[in-house]
Parts: sequence; structure tokens; C-alpha cells
Amino acid sequence: MFSVRACRPIGSKLIASPFPRVVARSYASEASYQNIKISTPKPGVGLITLNRPKALNALSSPLFVELNDALSKFDKDASIGAMVITGSERAFAAGADIKEMQSLTFSAAYTTDFIAPWSHLSTSITKPVLSAVNGYALGGGCELAMMADILYCSRTAVFGQPEIKLGTIPGAGGSQRLTAAIGKARAMELVLTGENFSGAQAGEWGLAAKVFETAEECVEGALKTAEKIATYSRVAVKAGKEVVNKSQDLGVREGVEFERRVFHALFGSRDQKIGMAAFAEKKKPEWSHE
Repeated sequence: MFSVRACRPIGSKLIASPFPRVVARSYASEASYQNIKISTPKPGVGLITLNRPKALNALSSPLFVELNDALSKFDKDASIGAMVITGSERAFAAGADIKEMQSLTFSAAYTTDFIAPWSHLSTSITKPVLSAVNGYALGGGCELAMMADILYCSRTAVFGQPEIKLGTIPGAGGSQRLTAAIGKARAMELVLTGENFSGAQAGEWGLAAKVFETAEECVEGALKTAEKIATYSRVAVKAGKEVVNKSQDLGVREGVEFERRVFHALFGSRDQKIGMAAFAEKKKPEWSHE
């Protein structure tokens, strides 16, 4: 239905417009990826680019096997402090691969826990992940974007949960995360009508942390934020991510108590001593990540 410009290989080459010109570091397993590309364009930053251009980056089980593998490797890499997931200028991910699921039966989907691995990002990755959304982010693409800890998008990005038009509903957290971000009334309207909304609206409603004018600015903005996060103590960053996420599960009183316990625990870290000593001495901290 839509055309898309094919992405050039990352490898050790420069990434072409509309994305920032950055040099990538190769990973041993990169050659085995067919649906994504990975690179380390800035110090401490892992970049994952969805790469199914002919299908507008439609999501599939094989893609998520690769995505989860790349996320896990970056998560375990001591040199990486934050990650960014993006797609192409035309599509972050224009939905799930319908051909993969149209013939599924209830028993097959239920007994195999179909698409449960799609939530690996939100359940198992401890380092911060940003999504840089340009073009279409529909259905599973919208859900993947919302799984990230921070969502950036361009003004003309197109979001939506159109599953109702296919006789089903969101299955990878769309109804839950959308409601938590923009409120019940708007989320209910979007889920029940299948209507799309723009990147500009995503910013106005609080779904997106920042909205950019162009695709290039969006990806570069996400990379810069990830690079900044990567300069801080890994211990403190992990704790910060944990307490913010916990706020979605607890009431305010319980959440504050949990936050305070984690705050107390950080006084047992080396980085707390390094950070406060550096502040007192007006020096730049040199984190130990311990």
C-alpha cells in the first residue's frame, strides 16, 4: 500500500540520510541478523534499526527473535549505557505481519503463548531504551514504541491501534500502555475506532517525551539523550529506571516508600561516594559503575 526507501547497510559504513551520519561498531552476530541492523553510533549507545523495508518493518516472530537477541547483548555489554530502537523514515513499524497470524487457532495461540516474547523489552531489559519513531507506528509498531522507556517521534509520525478493523484487539500491551499514557477516554476511543493519531498529538497527550520536525532530528535527538544517559553511573541509572517503572504498579504511598528504600540502598554504592565527592570538589565524576 505504501512505498518505502530501502535502508543502506550500517556495518562499518556511514548511515545515510535521513538519519545521522555515524560510524558503527560491528558485533560478531550482526551478520546473522536478517530483519534488523545494529551499530554503536555514539559512546555508550547501542542503536537497533528495524530493517524490513519492503514490508514497512512489519513485525514478525523472526524479527523479535533478532531484536530480543540484540537487546540482550547490548544489555549485557559493559560499554553500553543506553539503547535506541528506530525504523525508517517511512515506517518505524507499520504493524504486525498479518500473514503470520491470520490462520492461527485459539488453541495454537494460547498453548504457545503467541507474541509473549514481544514483551521482552519491557520485562527483561535493565538498561534504558529509547524509541525514535518516524512514519507509521501502527498496531504492534505502536506497542513496540510504547514499550521503550522514552518515546521520541517526529511531528508527522502516525500512531494507531487499528486491530479492531481486523476483528481483534491489541495483544502486546497497547490498550494498557496507551491508557496509562493518555488516559482512559482517549485510549478507549482509539482502540474502539481504530483511528490513527499524529506525532504532534502524541506529544500533546504526553505519550511522546519530545517531538521533532524531521526524521533526522528525531533519531539524532534520541541518540543524544541516550549518549547523555550513558555518561552517568550505571547503578544509579538502573535504579532510576526501576523506581519510575514501579510507579506504574504501586499507589503513591507504596511507591514513595519503595523509592526511599532504593535511595537508601544507593548509599552503599561506590558511585554515590564518587558523585557526591566530585560535586563537593567541583570535579567531573569518574564513575566506577559499582
